[in-house]
Amino acid sequence: MIVLASASAARRAILDQAGVEVAVDPAGVDEAALKTPEARRDPAGLSVTLAEAKALDVSRRRPDDWVIGSDQILSFDGSLVSKATSMDEARARLQAMRGREHVLWSGVALAKGGRVIWSDREAAQMTMRDFSDAFLDTYLAAEGDGLLASVGCYRIEGRGAQLFARVEGAQATIMGMPLWPLLEALRAEGALPA
Repeated sequence: MIVLASASAARRAILDQAGVEVAVDPAGVDEAALKTPEARRDPAGLSVTLAEAKALDVSRRRPDDWVIGSDQILSFDGSLVSKATSMDEARARLQAMRGREHVLWSGVALAKGGRVIWSDREAAQMTMRDFSDAFLDTYLAAEGDGLLASVGCYRIEGRGAQLFARVEGAQATIMGMPLWPLLEALRAEGALPA
């Protein structure tokens, strides 16, 4: 069995759309403890560290299953960005990122038997357009509190696509999971047909 160590609807949808049947068993990882000052200086590495921790947490409970852990880090203006906790914070974040670039690092790990078998990461370069305050108001009203579930306060697979002038990276990576390397790893391990 393949297990997704996340309650993320976006990650589940990525796998569903790719035809990968998974059970969902969210990990119980203290992410804040792993986001040390040293780790925060390497967003790419931190995305993998978090993905591996999630995969391991669930794999220890389900040693016979293939467990996928995944996480995403947003790097903007030399700092890591955490999820907004209010709509006012989401507005301020989007205003700060307006007309500027940020990087999404998505890490993914595959574990079995309580050990990490494989991990990888991919980046997406995201350039927001210089949208108006009127557009931002309309966007926030339409999307609502659901934006607080995304570190960037947008869902690229929906109305959030209109926030961007340019995007460089795979859609799945932007949504939080490097899909193509993961599928290759699952095939290489015999968890999916070759």
